[in-house]
Amino acid sequence: MSARPVVAIVGRPNVGKSSLLNRLVGQRVAIVHDEPGVTRDRHYADAWGMGRPYIVVDTGGLDPESDDPMTQRIGRQVAIAVQEADVVVCVLDATTGPTNADREAVKLLRSAGKPVIYAANKADGPAAEAEISEMYRLGIDHVLAISALHGRGIGELERSIIAALPPLAPDDVAVAEGGPIRIALIGRPNAGKSSLVNRLAGTDRVIVDAAPGTTRDPIDTMVERGGHRYLLVDTAGIRRKGKVARESSPVEAVSVLHAMRAVERCQVAVLVCDAAEGVAEQDAKVLGMAVDRNRAIVIALNKLDLLPDARGDKLEVDARDKLSFVPWAPIVRVSATTGRGVDNLLVAVRKVHTDYKRRVGTGELNRFFEGVLALRPPPTMSGRSPRLNFITQVESAPPLFVIMTNEPEHIHFSYQRFVTNQIRKTFGFEGVPIRVSYKKKRRRGDL
Repeated sequence: MSARPVVAIVGRPNVGKSSLLNRLVGQRVAIVHDEPGVTRDRHYADAWGMGRPYIVVDTGGLDPESDDPMTQRIGRQVAIAVQEADVVVCVLDATTGPTNADREAVKLLRSAGKPVIYAANKADGPAAEAEISEMYRLGIDHVLAISALHGRGIGELERSIIAALPPLAPDDVAVAEGGPIRIALIGRPNAGKSSLVNRLAGTDRVIVDAAPGTTRDPIDTMVERGGHRYLLVDTAGIRRKGKVARESSPVEAVSVLHAMRAVERCQVAVLVCDAAEGVAEQDAKVLGMAVDRNRAIVIALNKLDLLPDARGDKLEVDARDKLSFVPWAPIVRVSATTGRGVDNLLVAVRKVHTDYKRRVGTGELNRFFEGVLALRPPPTMSGRSPRLNFITQVESAPPLFVIMTNEPEHIHFSYQRFVTNQIRKTFGFEGVPIRVSYKKKRRRGDL
């Protein structure tokens, strides 16, 4: 659960940075176009290489010689991305040779003091690869020949990236008994996250201001209430990406990455929503970031002091509708200003944290599973009749269940959802993402 290291992809416009991000991530997450400058803001995505997870950051095209205000703004974004990164991949164009923009990029990276891997992209054949020798005129020691489009040289690039990453750190969010519960408060700007931290801490630990974006970096606050200890991480509000690109400074834009790292350091993510404004699409996107990282979830509807009591029920129904992908997450009504509901919020946090760490015994699980199969056996799919043999929990925080079967690829997704719902119905796991994996049972004599 340690925070993932960050790999930034930089280079001048139209050298194939977005294509490389898509190749490293294994899916199309960045827009790819021949027109230079399509990527203007940074784009974050999760990647996995040789057993190591990391965050890869795509940046806009770097052109230090340009007088265009947008290009200069992109340059500041790139500088911040490099500052945040653990490793930098500088992408060059194997078909054109070095340019002045490449030279400036190399100069920037030398002064950053970060591990840098130079990769000449578009080396789609022997002719392009022969041009790579020109890149050494930039004064760099080694250049990898790659083709993000065709996958050539990507394996060697991934090995170089993993070798340059910092060593694995001890799990700093281990769920040892007696340790504080790590809570990340996430949400849109001005939802009241900092006010909630101050209310819980009983002091003005965090600057509070009506202007959105007051919080820049995640701030850790240790709190003890009722004999329980909590480590609160207040994060900067995450606005829609378009707003970040159009209105904000580069410093605010990088807060998105800080918030992602804060979520990865936490055990419980509390989505703080502005009840006066109602739950918005951006709240769902922010919450999805925490769900994707398999964190326990609590939803806090804040600022209820600004609304009549009669609106509370309607707001909760509306929140359930907007956040329908987490029907298992508890919703708590709070007011950071008056303190109303704050104790209930901490009760919900402790409950989901307990379920997050919970492990169910194999015997108890299989007695439950017999009832599930009696109630509804798996349907025939593509002419195959799956048999489910047994279930066991192999991990907690969050829980991972493994079901052994003769036909894992023929378990219909609707039946998988049914089994997950039955686990939740029987054992609770409120506020906790449940993972269920179907694996093929080995027959006697199989290697």
